[in-house]
Amino acid sequence: MKILIGTKNPGKIQGAKEAFEKYFNNVEIQGIAVDSEVGDQPFNQEILQGAKNRVKNLKKYAKENQLEPDFYISSEAGITNSLGAWIDINCVVIEDSKGFQSIGTSQGFPIPDKYIEEIKETELGKVMDKIFSGKDLGKGKGGISYLTKNAVSRIDLTRNAFIMALTKHINGDIWR
Repeated sequence: MKILIGTKNPGKIQGAKEAFEKYFNNVEIQGIAVDSEVGDQPFNQEILQGAKNRVKNLKKYAKENQLEPDFYISSEAGITNSLGAWIDINCVVIEDSKGFQSIGTSQGFPIPDKYIEEIKETELGKVMDKIFSGKDLGKGKGGISYLTKNAVSRIDLTRNAFIMALTKHINGDIWR
């Protein structure tokens, strides 16, 4: 099974691979850097829009390069206050070769109000790098691994979001 994912982030790629391998055999994922067409720090509706834009741009890339994957997928992390408090979530989009699309989200983690303005001016990853004296915590295990004392990684968040989105693909007409 050939899958294109709209990122070069190793944590996101690994999380997606783990999710698809729960349901499919011979999973091959190729990471392609494509534009989300939203800001570096997506907020609220921009999170889903960025993920959808990445899939749209992946499809364009595939057509231009004569690739025919089984799935186009993407993951966009961002912060939202749509539930009344700031949380960080991953929103994913999965589209199969027939154009059937589904979305899913990860569990979210709280963002203290004292960091919101700085995050808005830069991005969450940079603020977390500063807080935890790290570099590129958004790659690999992610800053969430620091916040949870290694109980949850970025790979876990991404994997779970893709599993949620896969529910519409793995249950046939029952859940479509």
